[in-house]
Amino acid sequence: MKYYHNLYLDKYTTLKKKEIIRKIEEREWLMEIYVIVLSKNINNHLEIYNAAHFLQEGWRQQEEMLIGLASGYNEALELVENIVEEVYDNTKGTDIRNYILQKQQLFEESNS
Repeated sequence: MKYYHNLYLDKYTTLKKKEIIRKIEEREWLMEIYVIVLSKNINNHLEIYNAAHFLQEGWRQQEEMLIGLASGYNEALELVENIVEEVYDNTKGTDIRNYILQKQQLFEESNS
């Protein structure tokens, strides 16, 4: 699991970010938390999962990048809407995947 350097968060997850990430890492149950990840299918951009997805065996071996945390499904949809708006405002396009990956790469290069 890789985490986007500037996670998209709603009001609740902003307050509980460290605790939520710890619980995901330690495979603890998170009832109403939803995560937004870059899709494994390169033809898609984003996927939304209930955090319970990460209770399954083998998820640590997957190459997923978590880019957002939301306190409910509707909040996750709102975050996706905000992400799309940000990408469009900055690129005049909708290539979310490349926008996120480029921003992450720039961040990692500047911090290495």
